[in-house]
This record gives sequence, C-alpha cells and structure tokens, in this order.
Amino acid sequence: MIQIKNKLLTSAAKKGMDEFLQVFTDAYLAEIGGKLTAENMSKLNGSQHTLLAHRFFQDEMRDGGFVQLIQNGYGGYIFANPFARAIKQFGAVDLSRLIYKAKEIYDPNKAKLERETTDEEFNAMYVDFEEFDDLEELYFDIEERQTALIATYVDEHIDDFAIIEK
Repeated sequence: MIQIKNKLLTSAAKKGMDEFLQVFTDAYLAEIGGKLTAENMSKLNGSQHTLLAHRFFQDEMRDGGFVQLIQNGYGGYIFANPFARAIKQFGAVDLSRLIYKAKEIYDPNKAKLERETTDEEFNAMYVDFEEFDDLEELYFDIEERQTALIATYVDEHIDDFAIIEK
C-alpha cells in the first residue's frame, strides 16, 4: 500500500483540495515510475486508480479538452474502465454523467480519435468533434464542486487511498 506522511498531507490540505488530492496521485505516480503501464497497473487498487484517472482527466481537460485527453492515450483509461461509475460512488454524480455523455461520442469514433495524427490533423479534430465543446464547458462549470466532493470522499475513506504515516 502507498504510504504518505501525515505532515505532507496536512500541509497540502491547508493549501486546498487540488493540492490535497495531488499528494495522493503524486505518490501513486512515484510508485508506478511516473507512467501507467499494463505491467504496473496492479500496484494500485481500484480507489487509487479512480483518483489517478481523475487527475489525468482534470489535467488533460484543463490543457486541451477531450480531444487532447484521448490523443494523449487516456481514452481507454477513462472510457473503457469503470471510472464514471467509481467517481459517482465518490459522490461526483455530475462528473459521472458528463463522462458517460462523452463516452457516447468516444465509443463510435474511437479509431478516429485515437489514431496517430500530425499537428495539423490533431488541431482539425477540435472542429471534427465539436460535440465535445458543450461537455467541456459543462465540465468547467462543475469542476470545482465535483473536485470538492471527491476530496471529501478521499478524506472520509483515507485508508482506501494510502497508509498515512505519523
């Protein structure tokens, strides 16, 4: 199980919910050598995977939305795994609904969305998949509230996410 020092967690929590959650996901990334692979997936439990998937989702959405998330290789991790269901169990119901709606776009277009592209082709995908635009706007409207719900869940179920060292 991943171990986190209480002092580090307490300090991060004082800074905010994003920093609090990042302490966990930074520890997960350190455990898996910075990159998630088929070989190291078993090092994390389901709750840890859900939190790490949330971080990847949040980072990619902030940088470039669904097209970038998928082009950077996270489509399967988000849409082909029980991330939406798990995040709903964390209390982030609106985020779960949004992911299910995005999956409705992703699934029939998976091959096109995941193919290797040039920079020009990548940029054109934002036009080709404008149906993601409304979902991205919705995400930014709900992000803070949903992240707060996730942080609360993690805090209330901390043993599922890490061993906290004194």
